[in-house]
Amino acid sequence: MKKITSTNKLDCIYFDYHSTTPVDQRVAEMLLHYMTTEFGNASSIDHIYGDMAKEAVAQASVNVANLVGASSKEVIFTSGATESINLVIQSNVSNNNSTKIRPRIAVLPVEHKAVLDTCNMIAKKNLADIINLQIDSKGRLNLDFLNKICDSGISLICIMAANNEIGNIYPIQEIGQIARKYNIPFLCDASQAVGKIPINFEEWGITYLALSAHKLYGPKGSGALVVRKGHQLNPILFGGGHQKGLRSGTLNVPGIVGLGEACRLRILEMDEDEKAIANLRDKLQNLLLDKVPGLVINGDVNNRLSGNLHISIPDVSNSAIIARVRQKLAISTGAACSSGVQAPSHVLQAMDLPTDIIDGALRIGIGKFTKLEEIEQAAEILSLAVQQTRQVMYC
Repeated sequence: MKKITSTNKLDCIYFDYHSTTPVDQRVAEMLLHYMTTEFGNASSIDHIYGDMAKEAVAQASVNVANLVGASSKEVIFTSGATESINLVIQSNVSNNNSTKIRPRIAVLPVEHKAVLDTCNMIAKKNLADIINLQIDSKGRLNLDFLNKICDSGISLICIMAANNEIGNIYPIQEIGQIARKYNIPFLCDASQAVGKIPINFEEWGITYLALSAHKLYGPKGSGALVVRKGHQLNPILFGGGHQKGLRSGTLNVPGIVGLGEACRLRILEMDEDEKAIANLRDKLQNLLLDKVPGLVINGDVNNRLSGNLHISIPDVSNSAIIARVRQKLAISTGAACSSGVQAPSHVLQAMDLPTDIIDGALRIGIGKFTKLEEIEQAAEILSLAVQQTRQVMYC
């Protein structure tokens, strides 16, 4: 295995915040405390260590709920958004099959693979029909088509709050209104959006909301599913009946506390942070547009995450750019949901973009720890890589 030294890591500018975020130092300190000092099992009810762990988990529920506008009683802790999504979709299918009604699931075609692969698995088993919703070349949802599809009979709507590649923010309030109008459960993968944009679970008509800690400066392997009161799910994990019987297994107290603390900090700092991040993103975008002839900005530039910049250089392969910058700049060609798999972006394909735009696409994600000097350095690194690649191609 190739050894990566700390010097190499420090020299490489991190611009892959959509993949994962660094853990906030304040969160890391709480993780350590609940690993080494208050390390009890939250289900151990016979001593103070269990009591402290249980209390910490309860407080984390409050912090998560406060950030997304929900009740703490609606929060179920999971290993992350992927597990949460699987729990909802698989349970929806089993509930409908028990009533002899064939499920029809409406899905945004640019969803994360956690949604798409789960739906594809269900379709291959002939357990449900999957209906793809319509988007345009900017990745924007056709709300009229959604309304029409819902009127024809749908058992579940799956639409993300924000896209993990192009950064589009979707009109969750309007979608929730449509879901309520037709009394259809609405699953929202909000893992890219929570802590970056305001979300109100109760008021917006969301039925199930999935999130991951590592997208908002918390630890990997910790997440939550918010389930609206009155909606029943069937567990996919068994063994102890934890969390109201919905998700068995010893609670990951440090991870849960870390998620809760990350949510608490986002409540306090989100507005100010996201304004600063958007300014840095716009600075980088302007520098690249000035330095890289032919550069294209993908997605809905009027409704996107503050830290998202998704570009294409039509005449230059993204793999060629990555090969030149990977030791200096951590960016990606797409989502990190398929480890080690090199394939064209399903998001850009769903948007029906030209092949050269897809082949030249790069995802840049910045966050609260990004510095102005890193923005300027990244613009130089990328523009030089494009220039050098073009010289090789056309010499």
